[in-house]
Amino acid sequence: MKLIGYFRSSAAFRVRIALNLKGIAVEHASRHLRKGEQAAADYVALNPQKLVPAMVLDSGDVLTQSLAILEYLEETHPQPPLLPGDAVDRARIRALALICAADIHPIQNLRVMAYLRDNFGQSEESAFAWSRHWIDTGFEAYEASIAGDRKTGTFSHGDHPTLADLCLIPQVFNAARFKVDMKRYPTIQRIFEASMKLPAFDAAQPSRQPDAEP
Repeated sequence: MKLIGYFRSSAAFRVRIALNLKGIAVEHASRHLRKGEQAAADYVALNPQKLVPAMVLDSGDVLTQSLAILEYLEETHPQPPLLPGDAVDRARIRALALICAADIHPIQNLRVMAYLRDNFGQSEESAFAWSRHWIDTGFEAYEASIAGDRKTGTFSHGDHPTLADLCLIPQVFNAARFKVDMKRYPTIQRIFEASMKLPAFDAAQPSRQPDAEP
């Protein structure tokens, strides 16, 4: 299999963590998002959305959208599980994951910020303020959902990483880039620190990738 991503993409970061946790070796390739390489014709043929990640399977099938890729990996490589527990537990994990993947990330990513600057005359500072607002809005909900909940353990759900943490940790990295005050979210920060002690998370972080830039 081949994973096509970008070192700073939080969506690709999620998939890298899962691959590491499950011990799946893949070929890694990169499309530089800031240089527009995702719009090249050969990549658009793989992923018409012009987004990363894309995963090319040994069969030649191409998977897109990080959560769909994560669900595929969970179904084909179920150990260790990213969605443990009963149906209610799995729904809780998916709901937490979607706070980051559906409610925060899409409206503070690179193309949205570029649109704000290019079409609405926003400065870099105001675009960052936009991103901070939506990260704070989502993190307030995430923190309230896990703080004091008996199902929260070392990680967002229990004492082993789940799909929720795979979406949360890359978003914390984004929050640092946008200078979000993480003191407001002590439970999230605690989970972040626990996660980054694990080799699977540490090896997946942006600075560890072959295409990483300062």
